[in-house]
Amino acid sequence: MYDFSAFCQLHPELKGCQPSLERAVEAIVNAVKGGGKLLLAGSGGSAADCEHIAGELLKEFRIHRRRDPFFDDAFSRMFPDDGALLKALAPGIPAVSLTGGVAINTALLNDVGAEVLFAQKLYALARPQDVFLAVSTSGNSAMLIAALKVAKVLGVKTIALTGDGGGKMKNFCDILITVPQKETYLVQELHLPVYHQLCAAVEEELFG
Repeated sequence: MYDFSAFCQLHPELKGCQPSLERAVEAIVNAVKGGGKLLLAGSGGSAADCEHIAGELLKEFRIHRRRDPFFDDAFSRMFPDDGALLKALAPGIPAVSLTGGVAINTALLNDVGAEVLFAQKLYALARPQDVFLAVSTSGNSAMLIAALKVAKVLGVKTIALTGDGGGKMKNFCDILITVPQKETYLVQELHLPVYHQLCAAVEEELFG
């Protein structure tokens, strides 16, 4: 298991997050190994965090990720003159932020309302082997609670990253990661090192 000691030394106020972080890493790693993916959702600044997390996972983050030699062999046989492209590719960890998509977002907002925004996308995209990570500073987002309910029905493992206490979302998730702040911008400042460690640990477990 990934060593969180350096993280705890650098951010002693977040030491209490370690047990939940370990469980979250295990859930995501098991999902990816089982052919699943990580789905993420949040609103406002937390939406940006979801895009950030997905970006760190879809490409190399901290360590070199070795490609599957069978892929290398097949690519080289099919495109022998395109070695530069092959060399530039790195294995990705499948992560999808549900925050984007102007067309579907505006359609849902106009036709059925904001609360179902992430629930509908999750219902369409999630499979039982996936993991859903919901990010909220308050832990009370109605949009995320609706999505967590859908995930539970689908058998999808759920993680909530919130501020102190967990809000209402603590009642609907399998794994709760809380940071010891309540004011929005202070929660967001602590969410950053938490999810960077989450990304680093998942990458280490899969490619280290």
